[in-house]
Amino acid sequence: MASIKIPLDALTSRFNLQGRFDSVRSQSITSRFANLKPISEFLDLKRLSKPANFSEVQTRVNYNLGYFSSNYAVVFVMLSIYSLLTNLLLLFVIILVVGGMYGIGRLQGADLDLNFARATSSQLYTGLLVIAVPLGIWASPISTVLWLIGATGVSVLGHASFMDRPIESAFSEEAV
Repeated sequence: MASIKIPLDALTSRFNLQGRFDSVRSQSITSRFANLKPISEFLDLKRLSKPANFSEVQTRVNYNLGYFSSNYAVVFVMLSIYSLLTNLLLLFVIILVVGGMYGIGRLQGADLDLNFARATSSQLYTGLLVIAVPLGIWASPISTVLWLIGATGVSVLGHASFMDRPIESAFSEEAV
């Protein structure tokens, strides 16, 4: 059976995503959220309108992804918190692994000596692995991540495509 190759470059080049995430990698978190737009501007119902055609969708998405990028990052964080709060087993597994790694690291290579048993660091790591992997598989992190990608994509791209650009930006582009 022949494999189907999807030309992702042809799909993503229409949205001009090549250099979109370069500035995200180079910014710190404080400077990233310094240009957070007010909620009244982010949810301005007067600027919501149906785009006339696909080229207008592209223009709106390109503008809004850059203009509201910090707000979209907050939407992603809020959806991440929501997904962890609705999947408590996954939250428990994450806390268990982080807490276990922290606790084993606090031993600084020494054995854990209880009055009735002694465990080396490698035994503790193995025990953590044996407990965390089945629980992690049962917690279904893949479906949670896929839900998070889908919910963020629908929310962000839906907002970006229906939110019209401000009139000031339309006039400033025509003057150039």
